[in-house]
Amino acid sequence: MRGKPEAFAGLDAFVAERGDALLATAILLAGGRDAGQDLLQAAIERLMRRWNRIDGDPEGYVRRILYHLAVDTWRRRSRRPEVLTSVDGRAAPDVTETLDLRDALVRALALLPPKQRAVLVLRYWEHLTEAEAADRLGCSVGTVKSTTSRGLARLRELTADWAVDHRTPNGARA
Repeated sequence: MRGKPEAFAGLDAFVAERGDALLATAILLAGGRDAGQDLLQAAIERLMRRWNRIDGDPEGYVRRILYHLAVDTWRRRSRRPEVLTSVDGRAAPDVTETLDLRDALVRALALLPPKQRAVLVLRYWEHLTEAEAADRLGCSVGTVKSTTSRGLARLRELTADWAVDHRTPNGARA
């Protein structure tokens, strides 16, 4: 390789020849492929620091490094165990019903005439005032008020049966 110091001569050949066996050991020590790859990478980094001073078998040296790194990881975990769940133990809220209700409301809005739908969207989804909605629609504030009233009344008609059995039009619970 270009730019590779002579201090690392033979390292490529060693890793190419024994890398798979070392990776298998690292995977077993770490408990998984990704963690094993990380463990082997850390061991090879340490090997590189001492590569020019190793007399004899580099594989034994790397295996000792792997074992020591794995033991250090286990010790760290025993002192500071990994927390995989939330500490308070509360389950995340189920948002399925909220999504079903929102979907049903959007479907009910689609059944309204375009002007009523536009006024309700501007007033309640966009949180505009009556004057801002009137400005956007190019009509009077009175028109926005009356259209809002008619739109809400029609939505109440469309959703009247939801309150009785707590189901949306598509059969989901509200």
